[in-house]
Amino acid sequence: MSSIAQEVKNTILIVLGIVSAAFGLKGFLLSSRFIDGGVTGISMLVSDIFGIPLSILLVVVNIPFIIIGYRQIGTTFAIRSAAGIGGLALCLAFVTFPDVTPDKLLTAVFGGLFIGAGIGLAIRGGAVLDGTEIAALLISRKSHLLRVGDVILILNVFIFITAAFFLGPEIAMYSILTYVTASKTIDFLLHGVEEYTGITIISPHSEAIRDTIVNELHRGVTIYKGTGGMGSTGENAGDVSILYCVVTRLEIGAIKNVVNDIDPAAFVTTHALSDVMGGLIKRPVMH
Repeated sequence: MSSIAQEVKNTILIVLGIVSAAFGLKGFLLSSRFIDGGVTGISMLVSDIFGIPLSILLVVVNIPFIIIGYRQIGTTFAIRSAAGIGGLALCLAFVTFPDVTPDKLLTAVFGGLFIGAGIGLAIRGGAVLDGTEIAALLISRKSHLLRVGDVILILNVFIFITAAFFLGPEIAMYSILTYVTASKTIDFLLHGVEEYTGITIISPHSEAIRDTIVNELHRGVTIYKGTGGMGSTGENAGDVSILYCVVTRLEIGAIKNVVNDIDPAAFVTTHALSDVMGGLIKRPVMH
């Protein structure tokens, strides 16, 4: 894909993300005083308590994180993110959305769905509408004890405890439901149904397993050369072929069945992958 076409695609994704997030906020959450997690949640909470327009707070609170993104990730990312957050602020300030439903459960679920979709689309376009993950990334780099997910969790626990104090426990609980829905929606948009899993297979029958995976399941396999250590049958210092392949989570069972049919004693491990590109990761069309 040419650079111009890629930029057009990224712009479309960011614009769609802005509209979706704005609709989730104005069409569902704001009228019920529900909040989201992260920087957006902080902005919504401050807006509700002090009456400051959310459109202004989103820009002000996110400015430090855009600066961090510029220093840590790059100029293009910072420009896209600034445009995305600015666009969301303008959309909230000037675009009218209908208040879809007074039902609190539907508000929490669908508000989170549209916000999550907006953030996810923006990320796929190379930008962010919420600076939370930038802050978490920076803190995790400075600390050997905290990972990105830990930082986000701690931040959101603080946000929702504060929301329970100022807005009430019921609103805080609905807000947690909103955040969970948004998070799952973001995960789905970034990873999709075809979430990939890496599988490592160690077996003395590795050649037969490799042939079956390649010829019958039409998946690529990488072979590593290793040396055996202490296994279920005792110490084995001989050379061994280690198979590694990447499949969708829907195909894990098929791989395990192949391995079990050939060598029930094979050592198999699986681990989730956050992103995959290149290689034979899509099933080819067989003629």
